[in-house]
Amino acid sequence: MKIVVVGGTGLIGSKLVTKLGEHGHEAVAAAPNTGVNTLTGEGVAEVLAGAQVVIDVSNSPSFERAAVLQFFETSTGNLLAAEAAAGVGHHVAVSIVGTDRMPDNGYFAAKIAQEQLIEKSGIPFSLVHSTQYFEFAHSIADEATVDGKVHMAPVLFQPIAGDDVAQAVGRTAVGSPLNGRVEVAGPEQFRMDEFFRQALAAWGDPREVVTDPHARYFGSELSERSLVPVEGATLGTIRYHDWPGRNVTGK
Repeated sequence: MKIVVVGGTGLIGSKLVTKLGEHGHEAVAAAPNTGVNTLTGEGVAEVLAGAQVVIDVSNSPSFERAAVLQFFETSTGNLLAAEAAAGVGHHVAVSIVGTDRMPDNGYFAAKIAQEQLIEKSGIPFSLVHSTQYFEFAHSIADEATVDGKVHMAPVLFQPIAGDDVAQAVGRTAVGSPLNGRVEVAGPEQFRMDEFFRQALAAWGDPREVVTDPHARYFGSELSERSLVPVEGATLGTIRYHDWPGRNVTGK
């Protein structure tokens, strides 16, 4: 089947295009650098012609509250309208575990707005809520750095490899629409501060990790289970210790 991957040249999107192609599907990467811009509408109708499924793994270039909301509302609105016109039968979007637990987080609020547009569109859909990717560990540590020290809350943390995310999203995309959500997470739970203490040591990063119950995660204070899935989540198979990128520095 023809599956259009919006954001198909990014971290998860490129993995999806490869994996879906290996399974015999016509997987098409749609992104500004392939001539498809969901913000302006450029190339959207053309790339959706004949598509049965659309997977949206696009992301906002800015995390500023107003900008990220505008991105997801505009991009998703344009995409859904074009899908309705093209007769697309399944819209799959990737979101984040815990979006509904941190309403003060501007990025999470924007993802909720995106999901609401999808749910009201009338197009059969599936939402895949993922925990944080292993690949984002460096940026999470950098965001949490205050005066040269990495402040992390002692809460549960269950990150997942990008390859496992792509596998779960691809499997969802070729199945029947859920008209609901599924959660995916890594196979192991850690305490967030301890995870980053070990991770920085493996990177050879000299920054001290400070255990701080009031440490903020991209602007939000965390509770014990803010970032981990509920019971019944689909778990990946790649453990962080076995992930090839775990010793790679972020610089």
